[in-house]
Amino acid sequence: MTYDLSEKSHVLVTGVAGFIGFHTATRLLQRGETVVGIDNLNDYYDVALKEARLGQLAKFKSFTFVKQDIADKDGMESLWREYGPFRRVVHLAAQAGVRYSLMNPYAYITSNCMGHVTVMEMCRHTKDFTHLVYASSSSVYGANRKLPFSVKDSVDSPISLYAATKRADELMSQSYAHLYNIPQTGLRFFTVYGPWGRPDMALFIFTKAIVEGKKIEVFNNGEMKRDFTYIDDIVDGVLATLDAPPESGPDAPPHRVLNIGNTRSENLMDFVRIIEKELGKKADVEYKDMQAGDVKETYADVSETSALTGFKPKTPIAEGVPRFIEWYRGYYKV
Repeated sequence: MTYDLSEKSHVLVTGVAGFIGFHTATRLLQRGETVVGIDNLNDYYDVALKEARLGQLAKFKSFTFVKQDIADKDGMESLWREYGPFRRVVHLAAQAGVRYSLMNPYAYITSNCMGHVTVMEMCRHTKDFTHLVYASSSSVYGANRKLPFSVKDSVDSPISLYAATKRADELMSQSYAHLYNIPQTGLRFFTVYGPWGRPDMALFIFTKAIVEGKKIEVFNNGEMKRDFTYIDDIVDGVLATLDAPPESGPDAPPHRVLNIGNTRSENLMDFVRIIEKELGKKADVEYKDMQAGDVKETYADVSETSALTGFKPKTPIAEGVPRFIEWYRGYYKV
């Protein structure tokens, strides 16, 4: 099957009710794009939060939401026929979370692997397809001790199933780009945070626990560092990448993998102190050993991303964390 393009090609955003998907769709709509967003609205975390994000997107006349699972081949074909075809796709739908992959591995294979292949199949049957931008993860670097993490580093030793599925996505995209000349870019996101964030992420968990007077669990006895990246910077990178698709070279298919991070490795306890300051309340910290599948430190080298797209992160945690706290207070009426 080959999908003909209409004069105006919409942008498809998968995982549109998710944290990054919501913000990406919002920015696309603000710059005048027509967006079709899909999401299966699973209950991995609070569905009401996902629905509230969709409520914000529904304010745009050029936004359409379709409840759809990316791993459902027939459903995706129906979507393409009814709302497509889509010449540009921002593929952010996935089963997220390193720790949850230890408990429910099947969800990761279905969503992250089968779902990724299904999206690529739709793209390869679309005439004049322009660019597939998809979410990878900094977790693919595993226990790499060379800092900062570069896209040139070896990533053949994942230490979680989540990381393994994201690396599998990168390899499958390389194969599809080679076989079918589909322009694709995988983005390795580094610890994303900000307003409308995910409840399973550290900033959300810590804030909620401190507000409620409960303990916060800090792993590896607090000796953890992360390249915390503010959501606005993440979206800057996504859109800059979408607008600059890779081209085929004499010996290379049109596929690349890029880091999207803040280029700073912050101590986790410094992160906690900013939350405490903004809430005006001390955290009750319970120190624990390192969890299986977790890594001690992440740190992004974005030099290649900057050279290819002009991406430049600009939000330090001293600015980003207070913005999240302000949103949290408003949303939960704290």
